[in-house]
Amino acid sequence: MVVKSLAHTLTPRFTLSTLQSMEVELTPDQKAFIKHAIKTGRFQHERDAVREALSLWEERERRRLEFLESLDDARSSITLGKGRVITEQSMCDLAEEVKERGRRRLTAE
Repeated sequence: MVVKSLAHTLTPRFTLSTLQSMEVELTPDQKAFIKHAIKTGRFQHERDAVREALSLWEERERRRLEFLESLDDARSSITLGKGRVITEQSMCDLAEEVKERGRRRLTAE
């Protein structure tokens, strides 16, 4: 199978190069899966199924990279003393703080 003219951006920092073509070896199960999708009208061509698969993979990678960035931000925050260490006790304390804020808000109304 040949994928032609593929160019996608994962995030502003990561970009895949434009490919003129690429040959991909699919497993028999993957081929059967694609043929079934074409037969049932989900896709018209094999390339459509491959594009969809790559699009889903890119979206998953984008979300993974965003998660890793937020994890880095959280670690930096903790390093700067802005975070909380999560323990069973700290979660109980946080729950009590939230309840107390809610009680104060209700009393103020």
